[in-house]
Amino acid sequence: MQVKALLPLSWVALTTLLCTSLGLNAQTNSPDRLNRIMQSQTLRVCIWPDYFSISARHPKTGRLEGIDIELAHEFARDLDVELEFVETHFGRFMDDLEADACDIGMFSIAITDARAQRIDYSEPYLASQMYAVSTRTHPGIQQWSDIDQPGAIVCVQEGTYMESQMRSSLQHADMMVVKDPREREQAVMSGMADVFITDYPYSRKVLRFYDWARLIEPPASMTERPFRYAYAVAKGQPQWLARVNRFVSDIKQDGRLRKAAEANDLGPIVLEEVAPPH
Repeated sequence: MQVKALLPLSWVALTTLLCTSLGLNAQTNSPDRLNRIMQSQTLRVCIWPDYFSISARHPKTGRLEGIDIELAHEFARDLDVELEFVETHFGRFMDDLEADACDIGMFSIAITDARAQRIDYSEPYLASQMYAVSTRTHPGIQQWSDIDQPGAIVCVQEGTYMESQMRSSLQHADMMVVKDPREREQAVMSGMADVFITDYPYSRKVLRFYDWARLIEPPASMTERPFRYAYAVAKGQPQWLARVNRFVSDIKQDGRLRKAAEANDLGPIVLEEVAPPH
């Protein structure tokens, strides 16, 4: 007579939980996501609702606006599905993609090597320089070369490209890292920091709303635009990524990207479609 060993209940529960978890992860990263979207008739788009000109909630009306709000509507229209926005932020969006909280991140996500370990990027569609913001009355910060000096404090937002860029490039100044973007402005206004580093989209907000602020542009010699912005999806979904890239190519070629960029004061940072060599 065969005697079957009985696993303790805790082991059975653990095994069941593990299998369930693996099954969910497999489903989340399934190459059939496009089919799931078509079946559910809903495209779930992760956005950060405080990204000026990109995906921001209007302070008075509460309405979402920005280039990626418009382009998310275009993508849903191309797919012929409903659109659902899911709020996230830069410190959490990769977790949300991996947890299947949304199908795609569409809020001008800067491409970094560290992020590429966890997510897949679409082809880039915007590119930006870095900009510094100080006060108009700051006695020591007048131009870009004044920033990386002993005693200077440079503020950056956690989880952004600016954090990794400043961490690797600053040689003399100290760096302050904050979680909320509003903390950057408060740090500079209060004197806790001398400047904060941002990108072209946020610089538009500075110029429009902050009469106390001085926008410091990089020197003309810095011609390269280090920020490359793209959309993001969870790994392991080649078919879905290919469909996203097709959308990016389409909006570059048919003018929808340029139109949305111009409408949101982002025309100078559009990445046009490169024509294939003949």
